[in-house]
Amino acid sequence: MLAEQLERLKDFLKGRAGSYRRVFNKESVDVDAVLTDLAKFCRANASTAHPDPHMAARLDGRREVWLRISEHLNLSTEDLYRRYSGSTLKGPNND
Repeated sequence: MLAEQLERLKDFLKGRAGSYRRVFNKESVDVDAVLTDLAKFCRANASTAHPDPHMAARLDGRREVWLRISEHLNLSTEDLYRRYSGSTLKGPNND
């Protein structure tokens, strides 16, 4: 039963990561421009600190979106599982 649940979760994460990769297809002529714009807008490489706590929260939210996109484009299914569950996809027999 646990092995089935793990396999379903693995399939779900693999499918969702595939969806992200299709949307942000590296072969698209527009993907670099869109990802560059999103990185800037979401403060991918900048601090989200701001003196106004409401603005800081807004900037943190933007960055969280960037991190989710980035994770789904760059991490393996196993890494995604660890990120979201704090565990591994290994079953009781390490399968």
